[in-house]
Amino acid sequence: MGDRAEIVETGSRWAKSARIVIDAPAQRIFDVLADPAAHAMFDGSDTLQGLVSGPDRLFLGAHFGMGMRIRLPYRTDNTVVEFEDGRLIAWCHFYRHRWRYELEQLDDGSRTSVTETFDGRTSLFPPGLLLINALANNQVAVAKSLVRLKHVVETAQVAP
Repeated sequence: MGDRAEIVETGSRWAKSARIVIDAPAQRIFDVLADPAAHAMFDGSDTLQGLVSGPDRLFLGAHFGMGMRIRLPYRTDNTVVEFEDGRLIAWCHFYRHRWRYELEQLDDGSRTSVTETFDGRTSLFPPGLLLINALANNQVAVAKSLVRLKHVVETAQVAP
């Protein structure tokens, strides 16, 4: 896993992004992102413990619960708020900041540029994200998540 994600300037202090190129078609990568049971495999925050509830495949409006751990275990419930099959997926929880993945197929379709954004612009109270250091922590986490996602997809750790 020697690849690194590139930090992407968003133009907003409330949104942190990174990008990586994955040697796989966009749909194959999207299928991993749309499988909530796979999220713990590529989580770069190291807080995600696994799927608690939800569908096998996400869709616009889908709800899914994840086991989390930051010092103590807890659960978060998420809703898919953006969805374009093969291209875009984003979800949020009660505080409404989003985790968004945008996929752009490159060349002959065998490589895909994937951008992940932690977007606090949609948060109920964006300054609260500063108080808990969520923006700085998530800048690191989105980059790590993309490197892990690349590894999961390219080594076929999940069913295509």
